[in-house]
Amino acid sequence: MREDRALKNIHWEARLYAVRISFAVLILLLMLSALILRYYDLQISRHGDFATLADNNRIQIRAVPPARGLIFDRNGVLLADNRAGFTLSVVIEKSTKIDELLNKIDRLIDLDDSELESFNRLAEQRPPYEAVPLRYKLNEKEQSILAVNQHRLEGIEVSARLIRDYPLGEQLSHVVGYTGRINQRELEKLDPRQYRGVHTMGKTGLEKFYEKTLLGEVGYERVETNARGRVMRVLERIDPVPGEALHLYLDSRIQEIAVNALGEERGAVVAIEADTGGVLALASTPSFDPNPFVTGISYADYAALTESPDRPLFDRALRGQYPPGSTMKPFFGLAALASKAISPGYEIYDPGFYQLDNDDHKYRDWKRGGHGSRIDIYKAIEQSCDTFFYTIGFMAGIDELYRYGDLFGFGRASGIDLPAEASGNMPSREWKRGTRGLAWYPGDTINVSIGQGFMLATPLQLAVATSRLATRGRVQTPRLVMTAENGEQIDGNRTNSETAGLLISEPLISEPLITEPLITEPLIIDNNIQIDSAYWDVITSAMIGVVHNVRGTASRAIKDLGYKMAGKTGTAQVVGIKQDEKYDASKMTKLQLDHALFIAFAPADNPRIAVAVIVENGEHGSSTAAPVARQVIDAYLNYYPVAATRPSPILEPAESG
Repeated sequence: MREDRALKNIHWEARLYAVRISFAVLILLLMLSALILRYYDLQISRHGDFATLADNNRIQIRAVPPARGLIFDRNGVLLADNRAGFTLSVVIEKSTKIDELLNKIDRLIDLDDSELESFNRLAEQRPPYEAVPLRYKLNEKEQSILAVNQHRLEGIEVSARLIRDYPLGEQLSHVVGYTGRINQRELEKLDPRQYRGVHTMGKTGLEKFYEKTLLGEVGYERVETNARGRVMRVLERIDPVPGEALHLYLDSRIQEIAVNALGEERGAVVAIEADTGGVLALASTPSFDPNPFVTGISYADYAALTESPDRPLFDRALRGQYPPGSTMKPFFGLAALASKAISPGYEIYDPGFYQLDNDDHKYRDWKRGGHGSRIDIYKAIEQSCDTFFYTIGFMAGIDELYRYGDLFGFGRASGIDLPAEASGNMPSREWKRGTRGLAWYPGDTINVSIGQGFMLATPLQLAVATSRLATRGRVQTPRLVMTAENGEQIDGNRTNSETAGLLISEPLISEPLITEPLITEPLIIDNNIQIDSAYWDVITSAMIGVVHNVRGTASRAIKDLGYKMAGKTGTAQVVGIKQDEKYDASKMTKLQLDHALFIAFAPADNPRIAVAVIVENGEHGSSTAAPVARQVIDAYLNYYPVAATRPSPILEPAESG
């Protein structure tokens, strides 16, 4: 019995049991404390964080795109509108198999490759749960197909959106431009906050130049969604700010007349209001319909435009660079007078050619046999005598021709509120040495003196120069936009330094404009050059003779005017003619014929409009280009009649011999 008791120690076992129980209780207490601490951390300390995460699962912030600003002409005619259309979009997070979804949609409504490419590009940049447009402007049939099959197309949304529309189509495509889908290169440069929810932007024309003004400000809304991402209610909304409307100087009626006057020809017309510098018409033909570009033009349609020999996408008025030909004679005639190279009474004999000393080469006049004796500057401009301008161009020298050409805006961009303006070329000694590595030769001056050789000008530059000629040196930057919606004049994205310090007129008033009489004192048009009013009189009188005198080059094409027009015809060679050969249009193709040009301002005694016209391969400025200018000027003076007539300080043209 004693041995049994020695084998079992009850007290020791009791203590061991108590220790184990205490340890287990301690472990349980520690675990319970940790659980309580964790519960406290989750439910109290981090309650705000988890509440936010929970809200993020059911509450989303969505961008609300603004309505793009409208564009009106000077009479309130709508040129760029926003019209409601149904858009197919996809919320990628709602679809588990996006490629399979796109294949289903493709089988239903036949997606274009360009649409899929644009969708994939936008999908890479969009915030979570933002709908990505797949097809804009669904037709009724496509809407019906998608509505019937929507239960099989998880993640699609068909919603009403504003889509840009251009009511006048081809008539103003180069001026107004168009909007289009934002591409990858543009996405990298844009501020994502400004363009969140916005999938298009201005690509050309006014739409591009005034992008910031037309865009507006994006709005936002907080929405509550269910587990499938469907919006249940809107919790908060900040409305977008629509873009500002633009009101132009341009008159769509005059633009239409200019386009119709050009007809099927390739060419351009630019009309500028002399008082304001406002552009009344900026036509380039042939043109194109900008509306397909808004929602994505097909590859086939785009290829048809780019491969057309008529180049309808090319803006001839703004970017076409042509030899200005004889339209430069009034400007270079003024240069010769103002630089004292000749006097108003200077005369020459024209045998039909001009020769430099010690040079056998003959610079031919367009009129075989010449214009005869006693050819002064009046007759030389009126009859477009090349020999006279060969002579005075050489006498004045290229430095003076360049100096005055630059004053009238040749060889540099005008600063108009449109993108991608060409600068033309007003050649000089430095230009030739820098670009060709050659010295300037006397023969180069001879060619430039009649607007040929190295000289190039855009139709816009010719119109600007003609306006400066009409206003006797008033320098105004041509402008399309008169005011924004708030009534303030705006300059868009202009960075051209030429606008600094220039005279800018007030916006157009609603009453008929009464212009001030022409300046009769000598006018300073820069710090170094002063042109006496008598010289302006000489040039204007000679240009009146072009239209109204019997021997004037435009007198047969322009008749029965109820006002005085000052004009100048021009012809620019497209292919060279050898010295002993004669120009024979019957042996040439259409594309080899000379370009036809005409510049004019009217009324000559109180100028209010300046016009420049070029008809590619039109051959004769008098018969082809001058009638176009006449229609534009007639329309303007009819739509905006003068309320009072001012006395004319202009000299009457000399009688033709």
